[in-house]
Amino acid sequence: MRALKIAATGMSAQQMRVEVISNNPANMSTTGYNARRAEFADLHYQQMSRAGTINASDGTVLPTGVQLGLGVRSSSISVYLAQGSLSATSSDLDVAIDGRGYLEVTLPSGASAYTRDGSLKRTGEGVIVTNDGYPVVPEIVIPQDARSISINGDGEVFAYFDQAAEGQLLGQFTLAGFTNAKGLEAMGSNLFLETEASGPSQVSVPGTDGLGTLRQGYLEDSSVDAVREVTELIEAQRVYELNAKVITAADQMLGATTQIR
Repeated sequence: MRALKIAATGMSAQQMRVEVISNNPANMSTTGYNARRAEFADLHYQQMSRAGTINASDGTVLPTGVQLGLGVRSSSISVYLAQGSLSATSSDLDVAIDGRGYLEVTLPSGASAYTRDGSLKRTGEGVIVTNDGYPVVPEIVIPQDARSISINGDGEVFAYFDQAAEGQLLGQFTLAGFTNAKGLEAMGSNLFLETEASGPSQVSVPGTDGLGTLRQGYLEDSSVDAVREVTELIEAQRVYELNAKVITAADQMLGATTQIR
């Protein structure tokens, strides 16, 4: 009975949907996190009688035919790109990206990764790095005797010293944009890798080429909507139960068949 296998694919799909949904509220406090959505597509169809075939000797053509669906499959897990609200912090190295774009960092392997997590730190040598210690590109070093630093919307970093009234320009942050940001590969730790689907990175200074600007003293909150996640979780649970009832009904039909004497 095909209904058993069809309902099983439905239960498997809803199980994956619940797993994707559960990751969203788990990351509600993750800086710059975007919610994920599981997307599905129907499986191929068994053509019992193709539409358009001749049904009689007089040339009558079937208007619809008989196509039997064989279930559902997962097609992708898509990222819902939306900017979270900006929360003020007390750190002068916290920067939020107001608009499109990613900060570029250098991994220990030498490869580039990208992030919207602007909770930056500095090493003992003064190099600006991420929470995991990956240096931000381009590398900017803060002198040890700097009293404070300032980062403007264009990404320019100024250091202020006790004996000078004007700030000293240390460097300028850049942002990377992508033609298809949904095609980036998430690697954890708020980092993404460039892929063929995302296209090559297009690096420019903040505020140009459609990229956002930087806001010092702010961090971007997660864009997860708690109400939406709870609603989708309930919906996935009910669809899972419905597919389970289909299996129960098919089992009862098979039981009735075996009891015929």
